[in-house]
Amino acid sequence: MRRLAYWIREAFSNIQVNRTTTFVAIATTAFTLACFGVYLLLYFNLRDVIASLQEDIRIVIYLDDTLTAQGVSELEQRLRSERQVASFTYVSKDQALADFRKQFPAEERLLEGLGDNPLPSSLVVAISPQYRSTDSVRRWADRLKTVPGVTHIEYSQDWIENISTIIRYFELAAVVVGTVLMIASVAIIASTIRLTLYARRDEIEIMRLIGATSLFIKIPYILEGAVLGAIGGAVSLALLKSGFELVKAHWGVPGAVLGIRASMEFFPVHVAGLVVVAGLVLGCTGSLVSLVELKKARA
Repeated sequence: MRRLAYWIREAFSNIQVNRTTTFVAIATTAFTLACFGVYLLLYFNLRDVIASLQEDIRIVIYLDDTLTAQGVSELEQRLRSERQVASFTYVSKDQALADFRKQFPAEERLLEGLGDNPLPSSLVVAISPQYRSTDSVRRWADRLKTVPGVTHIEYSQDWIENISTIIRYFELAAVVVGTVLMIASVAIIASTIRLTLYARRDEIEIMRLIGATSLFIKIPYILEGAVLGAIGGAVSLALLKSGFELVKAHWGVPGAVLGIRASMEFFPVHVAGLVVVAGLVLGCTGSLVSLVELKKARA
């Protein structure tokens, strides 16, 4: 217990003595994690948007006007037996016309001269979650096109998959940028610890001469790096939260732009905790790097 108290006291003493380098280390760690946190925030919110959009995926099966009521019933029975189908709704010609007039009142003149009701009847199908991939939907739609009475099949899966592709590239960019920034943070913290070791090299040598183990000497510096990293992580969270609330207040909800009911959300508690832990790990890594370099220099 006395050793632990000594190590903690030494760690905070080093932080207080080297205030300038301590500030630089904390600021660098906070900047690193804040930049990476921006990527994570965008990723989490875009992923929720994609999930919401995928829930609204609908396939519209347009039917031939000559298809009898018996034919429609047989087609509905077939859809009930398909694993890909979560649910479906039959839209009659009259309902299709009423929906068109309701959604596009200014374009009703387009229907003039095309007969009483040129719009076909259709079946609007909701796809089961496990079959919402592009390939699965395309294969199922192609197979359904051969069914008698089906004239055309329409779905909007492609543009949602394009957004998913953008997110995958975004993830790759986040890994690359995050790696570069974290290496920079480790280097800064390592330099901070190295300066402390250099300033106290005589004291460290005396401790070795009187029998102090290498681990006993190193632990305060590892704790120092951990504290610097954890503080940097906490500061980055504060910066991210402030910026997030500012953006949310001025730009509103992205779902309003995309036409969906999705709201921006900050990190859940466990992810926020992981940001602080990431700072702590970066700090420990920086300390270990400086200690390893010191050992090599002495050798």
